Amino acid sequence: MTLSVLSPLPGRVMPMEEVPDPVFAGAIVGPGIAVDPPREPVDVVSPVDGRIVKLHPHAFVVVAVQPEGGAGVLVHLGIDTVKLKGEGFTLYVDEGAEVQAGQKIVSWDPAAIEEGGRSPVCPVVAMDAKADALTDFAPAGDIGAGDVLFTWSV
Repeated sequence: MTLSVLSPLPGRVMPMEEVPDPVFAGAIVGPGIAVDPPREPVDVVSPVDGRIVKLHPHAFVVVAVQPEGGAGVLVHLGIDTVKLKGEGFTLYVDEGAEVQAGQKIVSWDPAAIEEGGRSPVCPVVAMDAKADALTDFAPAGDIGAGDVLFTWSV
């Protein structure tokens, strides 16, 4: 089965290796791709239909409805943003919520993150996936929220 993982926000697609964080750049959490958002307030949406299993203001994990048993997608808003303790992020769902692809999860301002000395780049990670399970990556360049970011063979 294949799962289309949608971009959770608009921006510029960039390879994971270029993320300014060794954990993400080294695909230690899992393979994926990153989105460099516009420097303006942005709504972040769910990349798949599923259930929010972990929710922080700066990051969330949604486990896809299909396949059964799920495939977890991590969306991390910026680098080192955990240190902000939620400041600058507005949540629209609760942990455990069932969500649809494209449903608003959080809003934030990447420009404010950057002004604070942090990178607003957003890794989108297929958790616990093998690198060769991901295909059809969106090409480098602009992407809209809800456009296909990559396909995951699960």
